[in-house]
Amino acid sequence: MTQADDTLAKKRFFALSIMRLMGAGFAMIGFILISGGFSLAGQPTDRWIGAAIVLIGAFDFAVMPLLLARRWRSPKNP
Repeated sequence: MTQADDTLAKKRFFALSIMRLMGAGFAMIGFILISGGFSLAGQPTDRWIGAAIVLIGAFDFAVMPLLLARRWRSPKNP
């Protein structure tokens, strides 16, 4: 593995880690919004907004790193 490959791998690992942290943060903010910890537009609307934020956070946490890892996978040499 060359120095350039090592640097690229570190950048990609950092990007995947940040993606997971952002997803977890979005999910936490969504759950706080659902429970009424703070208010944006009033409680009935906040529950729907919170649910949408939780779904986005779950997608960012679980699916996006897999999609990025698949896209960044090294080609198989025959």
